[in-house]
Amino acid sequence: MQITRKEFLRMCGLLGVGLPLQASLSSCKNEVIRPAPNKVLIIGAGAAGLSAAYLLNQRGIDVQILEASDIHGGRMMRNTDFADFPIPLGAEWLHVERGIFDEIVNDASIQVDIQTTPYSSEDVGLYQGMEVTPADIGFTIDQKFIGSTWFDFFEQYIVPSIRDTISFNKVITSIDYSGSEVIVETANEQFTADVAMVTVPVKLLQNGIINFTPQLPQNKLDAINNVTVWDGCKAFIEFSEKFYPTFVGFNITPESAGQKLYYDASYGQNTNRHILGLFAVGVGTQPYVNLSDADLKNFMLTELDKLFQGKASASYVKHMFQNWNAAPYANGAYVYDDEDWRRVRTLGQSVDNKLYFAGDAYTTGEDWSSVHTAARSAIRAVGELVG
Repeated sequence: MQITRKEFLRMCGLLGVGLPLQASLSSCKNEVIRPAPNKVLIIGAGAAGLSAAYLLNQRGIDVQILEASDIHGGRMMRNTDFADFPIPLGAEWLHVERGIFDEIVNDASIQVDIQTTPYSSEDVGLYQGMEVTPADIGFTIDQKFIGSTWFDFFEQYIVPSIRDTISFNKVITSIDYSGSEVIVETANEQFTADVAMVTVPVKLLQNGIINFTPQLPQNKLDAINNVTVWDGCKAFIEFSEKFYPTFVGFNITPESAGQKLYYDASYGQNTNRHILGLFAVGVGTQPYVNLSDADLKNFMLTELDKLFQGKASASYVKHMFQNWNAAPYANGAYVYDDEDWRRVRTLGQSVDNKLYFAGDAYTTGEDWSSVHTAARSAIRAVGELVG
């Protein structure tokens, strides 16, 4: 019988079990005392890879990040040309308390100056034609970044001390952890270290882009091959007037099949621009990801015109679209909300004290699929790695 994250969290609430469960899950393993590695190779420069490198660098451990693309940040990608504030093409909201910033920075002498704002209980949205509040659609603790994004937080506080450790355009094809050193290869280069930390999106492992020697344990392979990764896309549309509420939610049946939400992307920003965002995952991405740009524009405007009496087409200025399914080093969005938490926990487990895993999908199974869970998975992995 599978237990999903929602069922797991509900059960924890009934039993009075909170976040400290992570410690109890970790304590189930036999503790092994081992020396800290001299060098660590990190595969991927997203939230987890950057966090891990930063924390290892704080501890004086030699680290090198191998990033497949020509820029760091992974699915925290943002655009600075579309509007007069940064547009998050991937991760957008802060889904946890602001203390996560200090947790990632791990330095009491640094004051994090990142502005965020929660949604007001007085904000009005639409869901299936009815007026609802942010809490009605699950926005309770969630906050919007003001004048910045998750990418900007990492760019300001994490990347400066590790920028020189990032090697770009390194598409990893194989990882050999059979010997005393871990050997990581691209099509024409080889890198060695004491251990390696894999932080690439799990969809890439599912697609078999990296060959492991020896083969990963069967339970790890089963978790990789059977985990459900949602498709994902985002769009942003600028209008000459604001005719829409804070958000417009859509019913997807069953709920586990996906999500779709139009939302005020300008919310809380210091701007006079009227920009509406579209967030869609799972079946919610259909048919957006299959349309040409012109057809996509017409589809979205027609969809909004039906809700707002033709005001979308009348005030349209421009739009942009991000298809995460087509992103070569993502291939999708993230692990879906109703996944079995035990499968996620297996994804996050290390192998032979040589391979460590960190990222939004490689957690302890308490939570997943967000920037803060990716960062916390890196904190956990680094703690396990250095002892």
